[in-house]
Amino acid sequence: MKILVRGGRLVDPAGGRDERCDIAIASGRIVHIAHGGQIGAFDAERTIDAHGLVVMPGLVDLAARLREPGQEHEGMLESELDAAAAGGVTSLVCPPDTDPVLDEPGLVEMLKFRARKLSRCRVFPLGALTRRLEGGVLTEMVELTKAGCVGFGQADRPVRDTMVLLRALQYASTFGYTVWLRPLDAWLGNGVAAQGAVATRLGLAGVPVAAETIALHGIVELVRATRARVHVARLSSAAGVALVRAAKAEGLPITADVSINSLHLSDADIGYFDADLRLVPPLRQPADRDALRAALADGSIDALVSDHDPVAEDAKSLPFGEAEPGATGLELLLALALRWGRDQGLPLVRSLARVTCDPVRVLGDALGPLGGSAGRIVEGGVADLCLFDPDEVWTVTPAELRSQGKHTPFSYATSGVPLTGRVRATLVAGTVAFERAAPQGATPAAA
Repeated sequence: MKILVRGGRLVDPAGGRDERCDIAIASGRIVHIAHGGQIGAFDAERTIDAHGLVVMPGLVDLAARLREPGQEHEGMLESELDAAAAGGVTSLVCPPDTDPVLDEPGLVEMLKFRARKLSRCRVFPLGALTRRLEGGVLTEMVELTKAGCVGFGQADRPVRDTMVLLRALQYASTFGYTVWLRPLDAWLGNGVAAQGAVATRLGLAGVPVAAETIALHGIVELVRATRARVHVARLSSAAGVALVRAAKAEGLPITADVSINSLHLSDADIGYFDADLRLVPPLRQPADRDALRAALADGSIDALVSDHDPVAEDAKSLPFGEAEPGATGLELLLALALRWGRDQGLPLVRSLARVTCDPVRVLGDALGPLGGSAGRIVEGGVADLCLFDPDEVWTVTPAELRSQGKHTPFSYATSGVPLTGRVRATLVAGTVAFERAAPQGATPAAA
């Protein structure tokens, strides 16, 4: 379909572009970008009126559990990709801890096939680093890469045997693969809240900062020895930030991300055992949160992720220590990125970089042919776009979330704080994957 997006404020962080433009789309690609009225002869089958809206590249989320296969009671592929489209996310990376684990090429191919059929969002799976994520035997990384994996990881399960991790990084370095690791010491990371005054007052088992930093020290040493590319997933502490910053200054091939939860919340928000705040990694002290916010702003942390992890109602309706960790996040990623950017006093183009072009740089060559234009708005590039109203104020109502998981610490009932900035339309390969009607009195999204 030929689509003309007219009159929007085009913000392309990769090119530093922020100007009002029209965008012509045909055959899934952007064929022309021009200032208003200069698009030339273009016989559009549909025109989207983007006046008053920001037109940006589709968001790229590096951490989103889809729960399928194996955990369909908590999330179906259809519901979670609908949630991605509603959040303006056009590409996402999912971890390998499904059931069965993504350690066989056939499972990866099936997941990618199902996602393509739904045409809501591009799905890039991580393959399991070890068989069944048990930390003993390495998977066939070459075959998993051919099946479509963009990297390898253990999800939240640490590799206890340092020799196994060393061999994995040596192998990955040989073939240029990226290994995704959440820094967690296997013996110190068994608590349910961050170690500190709040956990002590509530009588909750604590996870010390050392659980992150001990693991990070080991990861840095192994990267130094192997030169393997490692992505550190979901940093949670100021001390962890300092280690990543030092590793980058040394020139080691390490990147990192932080979740929307750790960026905006602290252990003080747990209140009286609110299970919606039962998260992995656990929320740490306000000083850690502030360090994470500053590190994302200065580039020490490369990307902001939704850490989307839908949880069923019965698994959350338990005492805090017994409740399943996790929260829905795909539909909140953009608004929370905007909130962070406003709080830090950043221009919009820099705020949006952390959820568009910067995650693409983390993925690198693993994106294949898509990589040349992913996270960007360029002529000839793929037409993955997000249109949002930067001024719309809205509240997170669980019942209105498209994700099958309805639990989030940012719901209005929990936080009482509305969000500003809401997705109006999402295009994936030039096809409208989602659109929301404009609120009464606002600019219509489509005509």
